[in-house]
Amino acid sequence: MKISISYPPLESEKGVALLSQNRQFQWFNNPTYIYPVIPAYAATLLKENGYSVFWDDGIAEELSYDKWLERFLNENIDIAVIETKTPVVKRHWRIINKIKELKPGIKIVLVGDHVTALPEESLKYSKVDYVLCGGDYDFGVLNLVKYLEGKEDLEPGIYYRESGDWDESLKDESINWRDGGYNNLVVKNSGIKQDYHLHNLDSLPMIDRELTRWELYAFKNGNFKYTPGAYIMSGRDCWWGRCIFCSWTTMFPGANFRVRSADLALDEVGHLIDMGVKEIMEDSGSLPVGKWLIDFCNGMIERKYNEKVSISCNMRINGIKDPDTWKLMKKAGFRLILFGLESANQETLNKINKNLKVEEIENGLRICKEAGLYPHITAMIGYPWETYSDAKKTVVLARDLFKKGYVDTLQATVLIPYPGTPLYQYCKENNLLNFNDYDRFDQREQVMKSELNTEQVKDLTQDLYKSFMSPQFLIHKITSIRSLDDVKFLFKSGLKVLGHLTDFKK
Repeated sequence: MKISISYPPLESEKGVALLSQNRQFQWFNNPTYIYPVIPAYAATLLKENGYSVFWDDGIAEELSYDKWLERFLNENIDIAVIETKTPVVKRHWRIINKIKELKPGIKIVLVGDHVTALPEESLKYSKVDYVLCGGDYDFGVLNLVKYLEGKEDLEPGIYYRESGDWDESLKDESINWRDGGYNNLVVKNSGIKQDYHLHNLDSLPMIDRELTRWELYAFKNGNFKYTPGAYIMSGRDCWWGRCIFCSWTTMFPGANFRVRSADLALDEVGHLIDMGVKEIMEDSGSLPVGKWLIDFCNGMIERKYNEKVSISCNMRINGIKDPDTWKLMKKAGFRLILFGLESANQETLNKINKNLKVEEIENGLRICKEAGLYPHITAMIGYPWETYSDAKKTVVLARDLFKKGYVDTLQATVLIPYPGTPLYQYCKENNLLNFNDYDRFDQREQVMKSELNTEQVKDLTQDLYKSFMSPQFLIHKITSIRSLDDVKFLFKSGLKVLGHLTDFKK
């Protein structure tokens, strides 16, 4: 049996679809290709269990859709696994329907946060065979394949169509869908969501990086100062996991946070070093803290990995309050720390359940910076309850943090209420959605009703990207140059900023 992990090219004048390993979707003019860790585990598990696996990332390979489709059809695939997200789910439905028309015998599986939230929808509007609800694609896909061979019972979280009549004329005006669907649909499932207690992360094998084409993602990534770079993911996903806007909480609620052992994470770092990797992004939603983090850092130092590779990670601003822990991380080889600031308004932080006080922001970033690390912040524009002056406060705070030298880089996004999130439910209950057409949930316009219109949202997002532009910050950056790598990274960062400004142009 041959199984593909597929990311079909999604051609658009908006740019390149950044889909894999992304908690938010965006079309990028200057793309960053992020290595999809959990699908890579899926491919490795399948191979280790004797199946033929085809790693099929047409987006990262920069294939045209026609070339991708021709190759896909020639690969004699039995089962195709496709990850989807809200702004591209309708495109994936059309692609699935085309594949099933050309090769009806292929079984197709959809995974991702959108279908976890609305599994029956994809079974109604596309000819997909199975929908996997939950984020453990690796364990789930292997179980499904074994089930199809009669070797295992289905674990919870698999949805499938028992019956239905395809009708080419079926429409759904609410999501602007006119391409057909099933009447008299009957959907069954093996359980509403995955049971994460069945999945021990320590049982996972070392990812087969050659099988999963790691080099496709090793260079075109704005977070990497040193290349080639690679991704690992020790935790699933964020130990807080309650922010109402985060699409991955649909798959990974914080109450179910799990982590691989520090020793296994260190073994993976050692393996990547042997492959020649120079920088690693540890992409758990929030890096595990406490004993796990201390053990990991001490292991990096004891094994001397800190002399051979740099580490970046996600962290909450108030997640580490002890300066000595930051200093230990610096000694262990950590470089870039990504923080979700989100807003400078306490009302907003409270409403999105960030568990963060505005007065904690500057001090949290300062002690990280003073340890010799490089803080990166993310901020969002477009909260339905924020006024223009509220949103402007976030821009002012970002500018102030850059001036003081407490942050080094920033990412700005437009807030999107993804189905399955508490924010989406809040918008539905309060009639705050301007529309429900999924194609438009892509950060190119204001999805939610608020005082801000789309032009103001784009202006403020661009202002966030320009917030580093102060003499103090620029002088600090120039005087901190110590090597050619520093010059190259500054140049690459500048190109990324220009790309982001284009992403949010009027």
